[in-house]
Amino acid sequence: MTTMTHAMLKGSNVPLDTAAVRAVLRWTPGPGVPDVDASALLLGADGRVRSDEDFVFYNQPRHPSGLVRRLSKKREADGLTDTIEADLGTLDASVDQVVIAASSDGDSFRSVSDLRILLYDAGDAGREPLALFDVKAETGEETAIICGELYRRGKGWKFRAVGQGYPTGLVGLATAFGISVDEATEEPAAPQTPARPAPSGADSDATVVHTPIPPQPATPPAPASAPAYGYPQPVTSSMPPGPAQEFRLPPMGPQFVRP
Repeated sequence: MTTMTHAMLKGSNVPLDTAAVRAVLRWTPGPGVPDVDASALLLGADGRVRSDEDFVFYNQPRHPSGLVRRLSKKREADGLTDTIEADLGTLDASVDQVVIAASSDGDSFRSVSDLRILLYDAGDAGREPLALFDVKAETGEETAIICGELYRRGKGWKFRAVGQGYPTGLVGLATAFGISVDEATEEPAAPQTPARPAPSGADSDATVVHTPIPPQPATPPAPASAPAYGYPQPVTSSMPPGPAQEFRLPPMGPQFVRP
């Protein structure tokens, strides 16, 4: 049977007639083109992950259920691919959607001119894609993009082309959906409050009480524009800019350090 490929526009959706899918990100490498990594977030009905284990990416390539996994990158005739497979039909009922995202390493998506996501029936390798969506950077500053989402509709699943970008990379994307990110940096030591001299004539063993200086309130962030499709806005990292920054999840969680 011939399969028709749906060429999708941003915001459009298509019903799926299969419960196991393979989402393939494809782009053309070259000088000045950053590497691209695929990732997936399993979200509940509230639009957030249920735990840090619901994030599938290069350092956590397989969900504990085994039903969502990241495959190895491949070089093909028309570019590089990075792939996420999902067995939607057997996912826990508490998983309402699976978000498929791309992140860039070393530069923004301004330099990736031909990124696209292709959705296949995972059970039939010989078929044409069920859907394809050309993912475009809107501002040029994006370092992470939600390419599409697989979501429940009635007893089945649908795929929506999204294309929403984040300028805060994989860490900002993960944080926006509820992943607990611990930035591995050394906090500068707080200035010590100078000791008050003991009152004249006081006993030398008397306790000296130090009054701490109250912290200054943080400057509130500027209001963000309304997110598309109800997705959360990125959470800006408090880390100062600099090279070779490493990000860690809490103990036993994955690390944001590319292999």
